Amino acid sequence: MKKVISFAAVLILCLSIFAGCGAKEVNLGDVMDKMNTEYSVDATKYETKEDMYKYYNINADDIKQFAAEVGKSDSDSKNTEIVLVEATDSDAASRVETALTNRYNSIFQQNASYSAEELQMVKNCKVTKDGNFVTMIIGEKASDMLTMFNDSIK
Repeated sequence: MKKVISFAAVLILCLSIFAGCGAKEVNLGDVMDKMNTEYSVDATKYETKEDMYKYYNINADDIKQFAAEVGKSDSDSKNTEIVLVEATDSDAASRVETALTNRYNSIFQQNASYSAEELQMVKNCKVTKDGNFVTMIIGEKASDMLTMFNDSIK
């Protein structure tokens, strides 16, 4: 009987130790700052969840945290749009993904009408979802920025 109790105690201890190992805490604001530094993005930040609803139709209840910036129209980053969202759960992540895909499609259509050069850049960009993290990264260095993001959440 003592062996069973000892084994159960050890098992519980091991499970409690490993329970905290699965999730990595990521501050999306810090990731965005790192992207800005590394890729010289000159952008306007969206600060509130109300901004996320206004510009992306993402409900505040679906957002655990976010960082979003849009390039300033008079800068080299004018065609850059970076949205990083950690959703509250998997259902919310799916809704965020849909909202960002709608925005991406809008940008795609806009560039298809006006700029073949910019359209090619947009074609090389995408919306991604990894667990509860959803991104839309549009810009010349989108692939590199996405790699940086993915490295930060692993």
